[in-house]
Amino acid sequence: MNTYIQQLRNLLPNVIWLSLFFCLFSSCDRFVEVDLPANQLVGNTVFENKTTANAALANVYAQIRDNGLLTGKTNGLSMLLGNYADELTFYGADGNSAKDFFNNSLIASNVTVAGLWNGGYKQIYSANAVIEGLVGASNLTEQDKSQFMGEALFVRALLHFYLANLFDDIPYITITDYQINKTAFKLPVAQVYERVIADLEKSITLLPDNYITSGRVRPNVWVAKALLARVFLYHNKWKAAEETATAVIEHTALYTWESNIDKVFLKESTATIWQFMPSAAGKNTDEGSAFIFSTAPPPLVALSSDLMGAFSGDDLRKSHWAKAISNGVSTWYHANKYKQKTATASSLENSIVFRLAEQYLIRAEARVHLDHLPEAREDLDKIRGLAGLENTTASTAESILEAILKERRLEFFTESGHRFFDLKRMGALDKALSGLKPGWNTTDRLFPIPETEIKLNTNLLPQNQGY
Repeated sequence: MNTYIQQLRNLLPNVIWLSLFFCLFSSCDRFVEVDLPANQLVGNTVFENKTTANAALANVYAQIRDNGLLTGKTNGLSMLLGNYADELTFYGADGNSAKDFFNNSLIASNVTVAGLWNGGYKQIYSANAVIEGLVGASNLTEQDKSQFMGEALFVRALLHFYLANLFDDIPYITITDYQINKTAFKLPVAQVYERVIADLEKSITLLPDNYITSGRVRPNVWVAKALLARVFLYHNKWKAAEETATAVIEHTALYTWESNIDKVFLKESTATIWQFMPSAAGKNTDEGSAFIFSTAPPPLVALSSDLMGAFSGDDLRKSHWAKAISNGVSTWYHANKYKQKTATASSLENSIVFRLAEQYLIRAEARVHLDHLPEAREDLDKIRGLAGLENTTASTAESILEAILKERRLEFFTESGHRFFDLKRMGALDKALSGLKPGWNTTDRLFPIPETEIKLNTNLLPQNQGY
């Protein structure tokens, strides 16, 4: 956070944030159907025009898609946390950034960890710049202003949520003033959650019911509620989690259960709640490019034998969402949810961030804690049914929770770190990873705060334990 913003302020002290967007980030591309203006815009004038305001906000999503926490590239959480937990086995070269994650050998000077921290706060800075610009806008309609403000608040909440789950206590940044931000204090993670919830609840009052563009690539009220349901679950607010997930599930005007397992990760899936559009026509997902391999042994990673062994033989996810590659002697599996590694005539797959299956599993878990066991089993069986499995035999609260954790593992592998976060919040990391992962320690439940940031701001002390 500090490193990035300080560099910007030192280089361009008199240029307001939007010029930074247009000078430094040129990946707005297909999130909007208009080009960025050819001239460099400065100040808040951008927010006096719907087209330029829309383009500026769309660029924030392009940043998130292409860099940092939620990118599907090899430096994003899908790859890194897949290695860090028990989803992937690393086969790449020693210098590859994923190796330290696979070996659980992170240190405070790790540049990839610093990239996650700074990338997240860079994108938060962009969201805050949008919010501040909108406050003073006078020529936008109230409808447009509400839409853009709701989206920016959603983005701010989303990024802080992920950072808190990686680093625990963190600053919650709501302004662009570097002089204030450079000495920001960490907040206890419970307070971070409360601020995330507040931002999401505000965004829900501002966002529209429907998507403003085709492709489900710009957040609406249901995208914000999908994230809010997850936050409530992680925060042990069971009733709120159940009610919020139910609201999304029952909004069948937009979201319907996908009964064909091969359609779940296509860009037209009716079960998709929010996804990133590729950066160019014909391009598919960065996840497909990162995980798919066609020759053995794997050049970078493969699905772990521990994960593959967790599937029953008749689980359709094993045969449809994983693919075997053999060299005639040994066999490895790669994630095959996204099936396109390269470009096609037209894009077939988008990177999915939220989908309907998660809402069912959120509700199932919340219902167990509310002692609604039959209803929890029904939600769990919804997921199992798509995988071709019979209804669960779990009957007690403890056994249903165990079944949910397993189902989440098999449903969400290589999707933005679900497995690691689930093990962490359910207190199961040590049991799952000790003895299985090289170098695993209890303190590895948190990433180190980058030492470069602590040197710039000692208010980020103390360092997380173990580092």
